Amino acid sequence: MNRAVPAAVNPWAPAKTRRTAWTAPDGADLRGPFDIAVAATAVLAAPDVVIGWSPAAEALLGHRAEDVTGRPAGTFLEAPADAADAAGGPDAGVTRFARHADGRRIPVVVLECPLTGGGRATRILVMEEAQRAREARSRQAMLHGLATQSPLGLAIYDTDLRLTWANAAHDHEVGRPLAEYRGRPAEQLYPDGVFRTVGGPRTLNEVMRRVIDSGEAFLDLHFLAKLPSDPRRDHLWSCSYYRLQDDDGTVLGVCEDAFDITDRHEAQNRLALLAEAGRRIGVTLDVPATAQAIADVAVPDFADSVTVDVVRAAVEGGEPLHGPSAAQDLIRVAARSERSAEHPGPGAGKRAGHGQAVVYPDGSPQLRSLSSGGRVLDDTTLVVPLRSGGTTMGLVSYRRAAGPRTFDGDEVALADELTARAALGIDNARRYTGERTAALTLQRELLPQYLPPQSAVDVAHRYLPADDLTGVGGDWFDVIPLSGARVGLVVGDVVGHGLAAAATMGRLRTTVEALATLDMAPDELLTRLDDLVGRTPDTHPQPVPPGGAAAGTGGAAGPHPEVTTGATCLYAVYDPVSRHCTMARAGHLPPAIVHPDGSRTFPELPPGPPLGLGGLPFEAMEFDLPVGSLLALFTDGLVESRSRDIDQGLDTLGCVLGGRATADLEELCDRAVAELRPPGTTPDDTALLLVRTKALDAERVAAWDLPAEPASAGRARELVTGRLDAWGLPDLAFSCELVVSELVTNAVRYAEGPLQLRLIRDRTLLCEVADAGHTSPHLRHSTVDDEGGRGLFIVAQLVNRWGTRYTPSGKTIWTEQAFPPGTSAA
Repeated sequence: MNRAVPAAVNPWAPAKTRRTAWTAPDGADLRGPFDIAVAATAVLAAPDVVIGWSPAAEALLGHRAEDVTGRPAGTFLEAPADAADAAGGPDAGVTRFARHADGRRIPVVVLECPLTGGGRATRILVMEEAQRAREARSRQAMLHGLATQSPLGLAIYDTDLRLTWANAAHDHEVGRPLAEYRGRPAEQLYPDGVFRTVGGPRTLNEVMRRVIDSGEAFLDLHFLAKLPSDPRRDHLWSCSYYRLQDDDGTVLGVCEDAFDITDRHEAQNRLALLAEAGRRIGVTLDVPATAQAIADVAVPDFADSVTVDVVRAAVEGGEPLHGPSAAQDLIRVAARSERSAEHPGPGAGKRAGHGQAVVYPDGSPQLRSLSSGGRVLDDTTLVVPLRSGGTTMGLVSYRRAAGPRTFDGDEVALADELTARAALGIDNARRYTGERTAALTLQRELLPQYLPPQSAVDVAHRYLPADDLTGVGGDWFDVIPLSGARVGLVVGDVVGHGLAAAATMGRLRTTVEALATLDMAPDELLTRLDDLVGRTPDTHPQPVPPGGAAAGTGGAAGPHPEVTTGATCLYAVYDPVSRHCTMARAGHLPPAIVHPDGSRTFPELPPGPPLGLGGLPFEAMEFDLPVGSLLALFTDGLVESRSRDIDQGLDTLGCVLGGRATADLEELCDRAVAELRPPGTTPDDTALLLVRTKALDAERVAAWDLPAEPASAGRARELVTGRLDAWGLPDLAFSCELVVSELVTNAVRYAEGPLQLRLIRDRTLLCEVADAGHTSPHLRHSTVDDEGGRGLFIVAQLVNRWGTRYTPSGKTIWTEQAFPPGTSAA
């Protein structure tokens, strides 16, 4: 029985609704059923005469104090039903019937408390309605269960953050009885503990102090620390903290609820690791990439270091060797360590660099695994063979640093699953590599394998040859950096398939790149390219059917007929400063354009004849493109097939791209290929280049108009110096002043005005001087006696590149200077 009476509560005060520290959220009183502060009480004198009657008793039974005082207790309380009930327990009370003032019989639980001291009062009867008494006992049992049986660790800290009370679960975690650590500071119990919060408190003291100071409660904070009773392993708790205070609002301390979620967390980590492995392992048909994927997935969540050694023949696309000789031909294809990706730790094998042979010492777990064909667990090293179809292709070695963390049964099973997934991916990559090595080598020489980053556009591309055997064809694409931060976009289609078409494609691509770097306009570039193709010997030219279909492959030209005549090409130039695009085509399909608002169009570019036919001029079309516009340049193999004409293919492509101007370009490429080239079809060669336009911010471009007079050189130097200082590039001021001074002086002396000076802060510093002249300057070596002629030579020594770009109104001399090391391009 709880007989304690809080000092702030007067048990004889008039009954009223009061919420105290003992009150639960639902209004239930958490005190015991016989707490005289709230229970109905009667004070008796011998022989059972009532001399005291509490307001709570009046509220329970309806009898006023003046009606029962001086009368026997039997007036309102019936005798027990039998002697056993009368005995009761020391704190249990006896169930009896009381008579209400209105005549009702009310079952109550009565506890008799004898009094000593020789006064008139001999005992106190404490009464509570039977149902409420049972409910109160349930609440008391709940509190007792929290203290002794609950798996939830409970602890109370005072305002000095010292432990004052803890339940049995907390004692079990600490591994000592409460008496041995009561009064300890919080952080002394868990010195290395830390909360996994983002932007919130990190230590126990920070959390508890904030709770005490502000009253703010923290729920489900994840606390990582070593358990005092299990210091070899990191544990994770889900913790909650809230402030404790009495009826007057005086802060007493803070309560901590903590539940150990380590096992659940580790199980979730294993599932997450498998999900990550499914997402990353086997997604590429490349042996080293697949091997590296398992190393990246496993470190550091599963192992401290991982090495993947594969039989050399498997890496090269051949069949792995069988037997002990395989152990002498292992090469390291992937490794990762928590300390260093290149050095997975001691005992990893000799000459363990990437791509180098690995020789393990006798008796090592790796050799034992190769000999047995099964996994080997040796202390902190777990070796699992890469097996597929009964063939061992290599080994995966998982290592943990010396210490308490060893591989248990669940983790060994997880390693088996990870390795099996890697083995399947590596075997697929091995087969693919063996079948495609020769063809891909040729294709890499013919198509751009690396498209340099551009400030003008974001790009993604796909190339799918129709010839699956050789993997090469006659379609091509290119992205060519041009002066003034502009970019040239090319897509072309050579008649025919296979090696002959690929060889012709290589010649045309190289020619286009060379002409583009001369800053030719699209229509002029196609004219020059057409002239070149027209000069190619072709004894028996054949007319090209509508749509650019391939001509026959036989004839008098021999086993490798000339296929240049009839090639098609589309060339576009985009300027990120003006957002201006110029296009021209030679017998090629127009591009698809998706505007930022989702609308799509296929612009009606002026048609031009296929290359090599001659007779008709090429015309260019100019238009502005909003930032974020999507351009799709493609060959007819993407939109035309035996079961679908070009118009249907263009409609399908428009549906794929429409409304997706902001979508990921790689995903759009895959989506377009999946929709237009489904598996099982035998289409033409296909090239697809997706481009999203960008723009240079106004802060990165500066332009000034200058008069064609000698004083403009000095003015240009001042303008350039001021702009470079504003851009934080003072190191380039001296060289750029010289360049601008020479270029402006040459324009004033040899060309016509007006002049324009422009600086662009791109990936390099671009400097341009435009004039109305059409004569290109030439670099020459001046003799000792010459008074001039050295300006352009000086410019060439100060810049990385320079050149001339012709425009309808004149020409522009441009230069490029690299930024000093450590300088950002933005």
